Amino acid sequence: MRRFSLSLLLSVLLAGASGVSGGGAAIADPCPDIEVVYARGTGAPPGIGIVGQAFVDALRTKVGGRSMAVYGVNYPASRDFGPSASAGAVDARDHVQATAAACPNTRIVLGGTSQGAGVIALITGAAAPRGFTPAPLSPEVADHVAAVAVFGNPTRKMAGGPLPVISPVYGPKSIDLCAGGDPFCSDGLDLLAHTSYGFNGMTNEAADFVAGRL
Repeated sequence: MRRFSLSLLLSVLLAGASGVSGGGAAIADPCPDIEVVYARGTGAPPGIGIVGQAFVDALRTKVGGRSMAVYGVNYPASRDFGPSASAGAVDARDHVQATAAACPNTRIVLGGTSQGAGVIALITGAAAPRGFTPAPLSPEVADHVAAVAVFGNPTRKMAGGPLPVISPVYGPKSIDLCAGGDPFCSDGLDLLAHTSYGFNGMTNEAADFVAGRL
């Protein structure tokens, strides 16, 4: 009951905090140098959400003159977490694999916030929480994925740890950030910490990590 109450309250908070979106797919060049595939958090409107936009904006300043496209994972981002995240995983997997096949020189960056971080875990992790269906990327795609950046990842608590621990293939190229007190990725009780990623400096930290791998 406590978990349900926390989840319900979180969805209300995020719905208010995610009123601005970075848009869905934004591809000017059919084969950009970099493509960010980002899954928004619960309750955010279609697109990449506030945190995703902050991350993308920070990353753009660190990649020089290279072209960068952005794809917002197409999924419900609803409170029906298992089916919603599982659907997102299928969309993200299919898009990444299609991009790798059509644009083999494009460096792909995976990212997600909250439930969206869970979507990314389902395509890159070694295990899926009960009630969630993994959609693992095909082995040949791994070399096309330069980096992974997730924020407020609930699978830290549900699937055995952060991505660098649970993903043998993508772990070494992953940064999995959890704000202090965030109850969805730590043992904290500060619900507002889960809505802080867009302004607490972690998107810039993640952008530094990702830029170093591009």
